[in-house]
Amino acid sequence: MKLTQATPAELKVLLNHIYELKKGVRSMALYTTRASLCRPAVERLEQQGIRYAVQRVGSGRVNIYFGRPECIDAIALLVRRPLNLLTPEEDFILGALLGYDICGQCRRYCERKTRLGA
Repeated sequence: MKLTQATPAELKVLLNHIYELKKGVRSMALYTTRASLCRPAVERLEQQGIRYAVQRVGSGRVNIYFGRPECIDAIALLVRRPLNLLTPEEDFILGALLGYDICGQCRRYCERKTRLGA
């Protein structure tokens, strides 16, 4: 399937992430989509010269992390299992890399550590 055959929302999300990356608004993005759109999305990233890493998540879906090379290198070392199985520390780092609100990430980290009894 070509990227242009994607639903408008799916296409707009990917293109918006690429735009923000190119403008320097973010250093890295996470795009979750149908596995059938992985190849066209990756082709678009390759055309733009953007580094990426793909993670299959089951249910016919994939996570595509893309952005600055140093961020993607960190993702390759960090995300080696499903996101719901990340440690609180790994989850915190991932959120920080994705540019999520740092206070929100701190709150999430503390909640997860408390829930796990650590």
